[in-house]
Amino acid sequence: MASIEPTSHYAASVRRMHWTIFALMVLAYLFINLFELFPKGSATRANVLAAHYTAGLAVLLLILPRLLLRLRNGRPPIAPPPSRWTELLGNITHVALYLFLLIQPILGIITLQLKGKAVTLFGLTLLPSFVSVPDRVLSHRLEDIHGDIGTIFYYVIGLHILAALWHHFGRRDNALKRML
Repeated sequence: MASIEPTSHYAASVRRMHWTIFALMVLAYLFINLFELFPKGSATRANVLAAHYTAGLAVLLLILPRLLLRLRNGRPPIAPPPSRWTELLGNITHVALYLFLLIQPILGIITLQLKGKAVTLFGLTLLPSFVSVPDRVLSHRLEDIHGDIGTIFYYVIGLHILAALWHHFGRRDNALKRML
């Protein structure tokens, strides 16, 4: 009977989804940081902000399929295996990232809904407003929380990237290569 050796890479579908979501997150952060460069009330500012919403909505639509693919295909082992504490920190960071990718877009959508705003891009409505009476106070509070979480996750995402580089250049294991 032939032995089945574990793969050294994530499934191609998992890798594609990982890098697609990464690109969407880069775009979401890029757009939210660029929109204030344009004058209030300008079409460019509105479209840049709408592009932020669209990137966030796309992340939300992809995160559950991404999780299902990850669960279905498993995780290839890191070779050589990391220490227990390193594995634990990695698992905590990944759970935090998944929660962020799920909660942050939902929080953004709730904020827009409470403002009574639809998600539009270049005049096309992607998600209509379902709230008939906006709640400006609550929407501003949630917008602040959404922004604070976004700022916190600059650091969590940075930690994830640094850990991948540390695995590759410091430990010289296959952690990063599994996702390439």
